[in-house]
Amino acid sequence: MAEPLLRVEAVVKEYGAQVRTRALRGVDLVVDRGEFVALTGPSGSGKSTLLNMIGLLDRPTSGRILLEGADTGGIDDRGLTSLRAHTLGFVFQFHHLLPEFTAIENVMLPAWGDEGFLSREMREQAEELLRAVGLAERMHFRTTNLSGGEQQRVAIARALSRRPPLVLADEPTGNLDTESANDVFDLMRRFSRERGTAFLVVTHDPRIAERCDRVVEMIDGRIRSDNRKQ
Repeated sequence: MAEPLLRVEAVVKEYGAQVRTRALRGVDLVVDRGEFVALTGPSGSGKSTLLNMIGLLDRPTSGRILLEGADTGGIDDRGLTSLRAHTLGFVFQFHHLLPEFTAIENVMLPAWGDEGFLSREMREQAEELLRAVGLAERMHFRTTNLSGGEQQRVAIARALSRRPPLVLADEPTGNLDTESANDVFDLMRRFSRERGTAFLVVTHDPRIAERCDRVVEMIDGRIRSDNRKQ
């Protein structure tokens, strides 16, 4: 049996020194390559904390997180930065694009920052991604001149620019109108099918969750249910 893309084992996360707050209470989760998974639950249930652990933006108090079979607990901060850059893509509710840059420059940023220089290959790949998300005519526009839905399309292209096997999306449609939200979701689904990219999508929107292949519900720092559609 192939090693899962992501394995979360008994992860606990506590905050505070004198008064300890337990945000995650022994979470187990497996995500395979190409899966499209919704992570749901009320505010404060631990969804974003879990995403931060998986995204290597914070370390668990105990337990293990394995990406492509590598135990991330034994990797130093520099190694985690490299692993994050090559294994994970991120899409947020607020896209975090650089407003003084054009769409294509924003998409090139991850590779640019990782390599330390720009290349023709980076530009060609960014152009290909922006064409794929329907922004061929707007790739040289500053992001401040794009609509909210267009900005989120740029954010998706940026997340995919290093061809990561796993994309983590935190409320990616939460700041969009219904039509734009559907367009952005359809775009992520298409990339998942065509490229075999796995997506783990935090969402409060039941309409988004029901269109995913699998719905994981969190309550009080624990996974309450994990339902895979037939």
